[in-house]
Amino acid sequence: MSDHDVAIIGGGLVGCALAWGLARSGQRVAVLDEGDLAYRASRGNFALVWVQNKGFGMPQYGLWTLMSSEAWGGFAQMLREQSGLDVHFERPGGFHMALSEQELEARAAQLERLHAQPGMPRYDYEILDHDGVKRLLPEIGPEVAGASFSRLDGHCNSLKLLRALNAGMQKLGAAYLPERRVDSMAHAGGEFRLVTPRGEVRAGKVVLAAGIGNARLGPMVGLDVPVRPQRGQLIVTEKTARFLHYPVSTVRQTDEGGVMLGDSQEEAGLDASVGHAVIAVLADRAVRMFPRIGPLNIVRTWAALRVMTRDGFPIYDQSAECPGAFVATCHSGVTLAANHALTLAPLIAQGALPAETFNVFSARRFHVQKAA
Repeated sequence: MSDHDVAIIGGGLVGCALAWGLARSGQRVAVLDEGDLAYRASRGNFALVWVQNKGFGMPQYGLWTLMSSEAWGGFAQMLREQSGLDVHFERPGGFHMALSEQELEARAAQLERLHAQPGMPRYDYEILDHDGVKRLLPEIGPEVAGASFSRLDGHCNSLKLLRALNAGMQKLGAAYLPERRVDSMAHAGGEFRLVTPRGEVRAGKVVLAAGIGNARLGPMVGLDVPVRPQRGQLIVTEKTARFLHYPVSTVRQTDEGGVMLGDSQEEAGLDASVGHAVIAVLADRAVRMFPRIGPLNIVRTWAALRVMTRDGFPIYDQSAECPGAFVATCHSGVTLAANHALTLAPLIAQGALPAETFNVFSARRFHVQKAA
């Protein structure tokens, strides 16, 4: 018998959410984590649980995101009861700010196109002018022309989320194996053998949740995982008195009091360094939105690498060549954590992803030949 029912490669938010859900489903789970030197997107995300602009080009992703957002409150409660850790999930609604009338018109048109798609789930959102935003966020600056607002949006403390998932999965019996970069995999006799620098791990099923590392790992088990890194840079300020009671898509105040600024998108390969030009733009827009941020000291700036597919949507797939091999990769590991833990993990435990839900997320969507 194999050492484990499931081996998950990757110890970030996607891998730990799946491990927590699989262990909760009664599976013997091992999480093979490369270690803290890995390009770990989980330590660089903005911690939003976001719905309002998801699904343009793939309405099924809009539905998948909405489903996770609706499940997040109960998920956070389960984590708190099971691990003893509060991930500080709040869902007061969220704003996407516009600093000009042109930006506001473009945002309204974008959301109209999004909701006009056949199959797109309908949910309420508002386009607010300056005065409408000011009623909810009284400290906005004079340059704010307006914003889109959705009551479905929220945020959490993503580092505490990762800690709660890791602690919780181990309480449920999952084995956390750090410094286990997988060098090779073989599938034979219904079993996977994973070779690492610290020995071999055997499992009946394997899940690739290694972020940009999935591109290297996929072919070992007959899976195509075309992902690339995309750099995002962030700023966090010193702690200050609470003034921001709603998350904004590029500005949020954490439960600890600091103000986080982000949302850059750069094609920079594996370069995770900070660039002053980008940081300056992030800071400038944030101060124009909320002038009281200007005097605050910056505590830290950092960059991390998102996991991006060609179209920006997740890949959830299973291998025909090596039955029992799965892949889960996305750039919304916080928003989708509830789905990964409560919906996707039990399906992997059962051994198959239902075609009617998951075919649209298969990497086969990239294999359609162009007409001559």
